[in-house]
Amino acid sequence: MRWLIALAALAVIALSVWQLEGDRAGLTIAPLDTRGGPPATLYLRTEGGPAPAVVIVHGFAGSRQLMAPFALTLARAGYTVASLDLMGHGRNTAPITGDLTRIEGTTMLMVAEMQAVAQAVLAHPRADGRLAWLGHSMASDLVLRAGLQAPEAGAVVAISAFSQAVTAEAPPNILIINGALETRLRDEARRVIALTDSEAGEGQTVGDRASGTARRAVAAPGVEHVGVLYSGTALREARDWLDAAFERESTAPPALRGGWIMLLLAGIVALDWPLARTLPAERAPCPAPLPARRFLVVALAPALLVPLALWPVETRVLPVLVADYLALHFALYGVLSLALLGWWGQLRGQFPARIWWIAAAVAGFGILVFGGALDRYVASFFPHAGRAAVIAGLALGALPFMLGDALLTRGGRARVWRVVLARGAFLVSLMIAVALDFEGLFFLVIILPVILLFFLLFGLMAGWVGRQTGLPAAAGLGLGLVLAWSLGVTFPMVAV
Repeated sequence: MRWLIALAALAVIALSVWQLEGDRAGLTIAPLDTRGGPPATLYLRTEGGPAPAVVIVHGFAGSRQLMAPFALTLARAGYTVASLDLMGHGRNTAPITGDLTRIEGTTMLMVAEMQAVAQAVLAHPRADGRLAWLGHSMASDLVLRAGLQAPEAGAVVAISAFSQAVTAEAPPNILIINGALETRLRDEARRVIALTDSEAGEGQTVGDRASGTARRAVAAPGVEHVGVLYSGTALREARDWLDAAFERESTAPPALRGGWIMLLLAGIVALDWPLARTLPAERAPCPAPLPARRFLVVALAPALLVPLALWPVETRVLPVLVADYLALHFALYGVLSLALLGWWGQLRGQFPARIWWIAAAVAGFGILVFGGALDRYVASFFPHAGRAAVIAGLALGALPFMLGDALLTRGGRARVWRVVLARGAFLVSLMIAVALDFEGLFFLVIILPVILLFFLLFGLMAGWVGRQTGLPAAAGLGLGLVLAWSLGVTFPMVAV
């Protein structure tokens, strides 16, 4: 059974990679020289003539990889496409500078980065001098503002858009795409369309393309803020809007990658089970499970005490938004959990010599195998050297936290209600921290889904390791490194 599952998982992985790499067939994908500007990637058909250039920009905590469905779709349609990493994001080594609270600050500095990329791609022999912008979330505002400043701009595609820069006449030819589940942003799109035609609704095109006043709002069915980037409706609407704006006709199908990415990640998760079964089997029994009352104390006391204890503490050490606080929250939470677990004898027998190489194997699989797939097909996961200190700082907190979590949940062997309560309590603890300091810790709200997804995927894989080896602590240490790495590469770097 073990080898059958391994073969099936490898087959799924191979099929998914073959499909995902197939989206690149017939394209030239290479670094774009921005002459000291932000790192950018050029996408174009290997064979073809000059065509309009499209600059694609990711949202907050995103990267070039996250925008690949649009870059590949538009390059296959014949456009000359450039996708960049904004300051503080992905592999851009420059941190976010300027005043984050003012349009004239960080916003316009990012727009200047985008303009540098636009000038570089417009200078390419395969660009015909015409330009379009496409941006997601935070970058929706950036591309709309860039469209106001670029005289050669012929169209703007704003995905999950919010911006006060739009008028009835400018920027030119705006398409707004939202996920159908983005209720508030859909209201914002209707507001923008109403500037041109107060009676217009979603799915209607108003204004005049020749004068640049065309407007359209579309809701991609069944998706939310991230899923909209993989929606076939969104990809086709963007391609067709640019075709209409530049009087072109494209026949290449959109790059529908979301399902294959999910299948690839599922295959990697499934592969972990037979690999875990090759580890040394349990040699000594774990300590008896904690009685319910003691379990509740370990699960709930840190969740309530840590945000209260850290409320008056202010840190400005790591050059990443809220990473200082998060590392400290992890560390104190883990130390309190481990102290209580140690007091009640839950640490006995958990640290034999073999724990270190098992933990290294867990971390290696999570970072190199799972993370490698993420970096290639989803979002930037392999950082530049400037993020090493961030990852190390987060590891000082993530290691004791995940060690305490693994021992409390017995490597996933505890009853389901205990696992859900232990991990739910930590998420609630972060929400309490945000409520106590909403202005300072608002960005923690964005990280909650990341941690939840981490628990669901990596918690499952680590549970297989803990059950096979009888060493939940090994899985906890390995997962601590994976968690620190995952968070360290996700959040934007800022100038301290």
